[in-house]
Amino acid sequence: MRWLPVALVFFAVDARADEMLEHPDDVVDYTLKASLDPATHTVHGEGTIVWRNKSAASVKELWLHLYLNAFKNEKSVFLSEPVGQFRGGGLPKDWGFIDVKKLSLAGDDLWKGVELSRPGSPDQTDARVPLPKEIAPGESITLEVAFDSKLPTVLERTGYVGTFHMIAQWFPKIARLEPDGTWAHFPFHHLAEFYSDFGTYDVTLDVPENFTIGATGPAIETKKEGGRRIERHVQADIHDFAWTAWDKFESRSEKIGPVDVTVLYPIGYRVDAERELATMCFALPHYGEKYGAYPYSVLTLMHPPMTAPEAGGMEYPTLITTGGPWYGPPGVLFVEEVTIHEFGHQYFYGLIASDEVTWPFMDEGLNSFAEQEGMQTWRGNGSALDLFGLRISNTTVQSILSRHAEHNEPVAQPAWAFVSGRDYGRLVYGRTSTILETLRRVYGDERMMKAFGTYTRRQRFKHPVPDDLFVAFEDEFGADVRQALHVAFFERGWIDYAVDDVVTRPVHDPAGIFDGKTIAPDTNLTGEHEGFALVVRRGTIVLPVEVELVAQDGWRTRVTWDGHGDTARIPYKGKSPLAFAVVDPDHKVLLDGEFSNNWGASSAASRPSTRRTLERTTYWSELLASFLFP
Repeated sequence: MRWLPVALVFFAVDARADEMLEHPDDVVDYTLKASLDPATHTVHGEGTIVWRNKSAASVKELWLHLYLNAFKNEKSVFLSEPVGQFRGGGLPKDWGFIDVKKLSLAGDDLWKGVELSRPGSPDQTDARVPLPKEIAPGESITLEVAFDSKLPTVLERTGYVGTFHMIAQWFPKIARLEPDGTWAHFPFHHLAEFYSDFGTYDVTLDVPENFTIGATGPAIETKKEGGRRIERHVQADIHDFAWTAWDKFESRSEKIGPVDVTVLYPIGYRVDAERELATMCFALPHYGEKYGAYPYSVLTLMHPPMTAPEAGGMEYPTLITTGGPWYGPPGVLFVEEVTIHEFGHQYFYGLIASDEVTWPFMDEGLNSFAEQEGMQTWRGNGSALDLFGLRISNTTVQSILSRHAEHNEPVAQPAWAFVSGRDYGRLVYGRTSTILETLRRVYGDERMMKAFGTYTRRQRFKHPVPDDLFVAFEDEFGADVRQALHVAFFERGWIDYAVDDVVTRPVHDPAGIFDGKTIAPDTNLTGEHEGFALVVRRGTIVLPVEVELVAQDGWRTRVTWDGHGDTARIPYKGKSPLAFAVVDPDHKVLLDGEFSNNWGASSAASRPSTRRTLERTTYWSELLASFLFP
């Protein structure tokens, strides 16, 4: 029964995908053969790379990413950057590296002229290769390559533990050439990930026959020969290739809509595998509806063994790694969260392919918002924890974590520019998702998801920059929201709404001397009351907000302030004195820096002791609500 709505959603998705490119520019094609020696934890690779100059300028050099050299010694950028505890830490127990044996063009040995490191830096993850002649725009070249990759013990989602192997960033990879002819090359930073061009990968994998393989793309040929398992995987329209091999994998497969989904997992983890499949039964159609159909025929989920937790929580085209212990209680939704998060990267890292090094918030941050929206839709207010009656949402977790760093540094900056891994996590993941969740609450789910979906469809395969994101929101909401996003992301934007004063008085004839006649106060009382609430906006972000006025007799009304200016005087008139005012009563502005000042009472509404009690009660209830139901 559960497959019926999946099929219907996938059918509907295709009709809505009018803005999406069907295919990217094919820039670089890899045809490789790779053989794993599990005893020495090495991969021997060889083959060809066809690269096309799709830029507007001629180029005289190539840049290659040699990511495994990040684990070669302590002088690499990756292992020497002082980022604190984020994405593992320490040194590998066994070093890793890539040794290029051959790189030739039409018989010319290009590797003899390679520049492996820059002056002043011994890092060898970013190599410059001079070319014997210029490659003009539109021209293509075919490189012959051979290399040996030595895997480290598992660190940063690649490596080995025992016979388990996660083989990522394992081959010489050509950097992305921007349309203006500038190479987007960089060393492998500890906090950064990847950025590259699209193409077709045709990779033949060779492992011992008792090993199970999980890899990017479908296996179009499989055979056993000479005690070895040989699989050929081919996938177009992608920008990376990763694989895993282990002799202790169990597997579980289901077809979800048009996608063949396989989970590889250790013995004893079947419950986790079922939870991961259940997550994908929700996520594939949901993300397809919101952000455009998943275009590939396969998706592989790999749950690493307990001895290799750093292999988990990572994304590659059509291959994601999950994580979590086998004994985790079902009410703690870590397994579901990491699964839906890594699947979401198939869109923001995979299909949209923004520059994760320069603008990490456009991948990790946007994906974190998609994660919390998806989990909220699927699991409600218990989307992070739903155990023994306690329900905490994924949104809550992101919002609270982001508050610890909201004034420290900008969200929109290169990954390597963050002063610590903690700031990177809190701002790139938490602050970005909280900014977007605030827009969803303030402007409504339908408009927010329309703008976000427009971005994901419009920018598929296009390598967008922040302005492309802001334009999609401006198209839906106008220039004010574009400006708010720019301030929030680039200028450490913040906001704090507060009720500064609440005034109430009875309506009566004006008191004083008029034409020689003295009119005493409270003369000719009308039985009505008037007053105002003074609301202030501190900070640099401008967003509309609701203000609720509540009278002593229980009557209440709401007024929307557009947020422009520093203050707003919200007028009141009613049959009963104005008792108190609340700014943002539905807690829509998650970016609000201080919830306890969102409430204020009039001096005439109650005795001071009663008022203080009410203020304190309101403060603690708001604080509790911020943790449980933001």
